[in-house]
This record gives sequence, structure tokens and C-alpha cells, in this order.
Amino acid sequence: MVEINKDNLEKALSLDKKKSPQMSKEMEIGFHQGALNTLVNERNELIKVITQVEQVMQAHLKRLEELGVKIQKGNPKS
Repeated sequence: MVEINKDNLEKALSLDKKKSPQMSKEMEIGFHQGALNTLVNERNELIKVITQVEQVMQAHLKRLEELGVKIQKGNPKS
């Protein structure tokens, strides 16, 4: 995974600043606000998916316990 330099976001987003077009402060603010709005929406959708997966997993665990299968808490061993 690539580490993002949060202290210097411009450098993290652009490898060569000379090649990237310059934008006004207002345009850059809009760009970052738009990016954050998109990321917030993506995160919210991811949370919904994780919640659904967890609900299905819990239903399977409950049924296995009803069938007499002992469930060990924690990660299953590979």
C-alpha cells in the first residue's frame, strides 16, 4: 500500500508539479471539497456493506449454534 503524505498533500497527489496545471485557490478548495464529499459517500456505502455482511455472518453463527456446533470466538484458524 502506498503511504500518503498528509503533511504535503500537493506533493502526494502530484509527482511533478511543473507538469500539473496550476489552479486558483477557489478551484483547489472546490476540488478538495468535492473529493471529501465523494470519499464520505464511499465510506458510508462501505459501512452499509460491512453491516450487511456482519448480519449474514451472525445469522449463520446463530443457526450453527442451534444445530449444536460449538463456535469459538475470534478468527478461524487457516
